[in-house]
Amino acid sequence: MQKKVEKRKPGEGNPLLLALDVGNTNIVLGVFEAAGSSPLLASWRLATSRERTADEYGLSVLALLRHQDLDAHQVRHLVISSVVPPLHPVLETWARRYFQAEPLWIEPGIRTGLKIRIDNPSELGADRLVNSVAGIEKHGVPLIAVDFGTATSFDVVNEKREFLGGLIAPGLKISAEALFQRASRLPRIEIAEPERLIGRNTVQAMQSGTFWGYVGLVDGILDRLLAELPGAAIVATGGLARVIAPASRHIRHIEPNLTLEGLRILWALNHGAR
Repeated sequence: MQKKVEKRKPGEGNPLLLALDVGNTNIVLGVFEAAGSSPLLASWRLATSRERTADEYGLSVLALLRHQDLDAHQVRHLVISSVVPPLHPVLETWARRYFQAEPLWIEPGIRTGLKIRIDNPSELGADRLVNSVAGIEKHGVPLIAVDFGTATSFDVVNEKREFLGGLIAPGLKISAEALFQRASRLPRIEIAEPERLIGRNTVQAMQSGTFWGYVGLVDGILDRLLAELPGAAIVATGGLARVIAPASRHIRHIEPNLTLEGLRILWALNHGAR
């Protein structure tokens, strides 16, 4: 009688890597197998809160892992990029208390494979660096990475793998919220592609102006960047990438998990030296 072979669940029995992208609005978490070029096993999005304690973050993450049938005891490694410095000591405590691990922080001095050609490398946001590394891995150089987050960043890497810098614009949600707060008769609106260009009421007019105005901002910046880097691959990520990028004349690649995949790449690049 042939012995039945049970199929192994993704991640079962292997050490896991937990990656965190800590932004001003959300914390995005992802789990990979630590060995090799593992695909993303699971990901989640939490609201960023400076008031939340290490235990509150710990219990939330343990619940998310259980819900996905992932064993928290297999999480042996952590990698974190963050643009919220007040949360750093909280997350250090969280990592040690709940996973008995020292996280790898994406910060100046780690190995990236890029030459940083900006005035002050220490001020470069970790997420911008991570996105560039992952974008190159997937689409080569030259590269323009567009991250639709709280702010929208455009990051540029040339054919020599030199990070040249970029542009940072107010995010779409910030722009829409400012319109609501500063104009007393205008309502708060949903951010989505409108059904028609010319709005027939106030809400439709606001949606159309906000959406197409932002698409115009994105394509206007990309027009100028492509004039300096002809043929550059353009990759979009971030919470609103799926909303704005399809309407762009230039964006062809949408990678929702670009930052998490960049964290995995940088962890693998630096883990051997630790």
